[in-house]
Amino acid sequence: MGPPDPRRRFEELYTEQYAAVSSYVRRRADHPDDIADVIAETFTTAWRRLADIPSGDRARLWLYGVARRTLANHRRGESRRAALTERLREELADWTDPLTSHVPETTRAAFLRLSADDRELLSLVGWEGLSNAEIAKVLGCSRIAVRQRLHRARKRLAVELAVGDSELNRYGARAVHLAKETL
Repeated sequence: MGPPDPRRRFEELYTEQYAAVSSYVRRRADHPDDIADVIAETFTTAWRRLADIPSGDRARLWLYGVARRTLANHRRGESRRAALTERLREELADWTDPLTSHVPETTRAAFLRLSADDRELLSLVGWEGLSNAEIAKVLGCSRIAVRQRLHRARKRLAVELAVGDSELNRYGARAVHLAKETL
């Protein structure tokens, strides 16, 4: 009789030890959402290291050790993610305050009344400073299509600005011309 079939051995191990490992992890996990991930990682490690797993009751103890280390890794990862999230939240707060403070409310309102596609297109030009060719790559379309869409988006913005603000001249002659062309 040759060596045992690895798949069969793993299936037997899984069937015999799943309940014990599951209970072990459930009692120690910080969040219910983490339980399935930790159990899956534990048995994935067991599959990769099948030859290292002792036989009999010692297999359960070995799996407990793997589950314990997996939980510790999971907690460390969560701590790093939480710290990164907080750091990014602080950075974003620093970035967004100056950007919105100098934009008149009527301009912001006009911009927000545009469709999401128009806002994205105008943002790529105004905020990111992209050329038509670069925008075409981002959007996955031709430069001609970008030029047409951009022209239409600018016209719609001019109309929105004209509707919400009687002093359209402050946005420039082109805005006045685009608004009159559409109205």
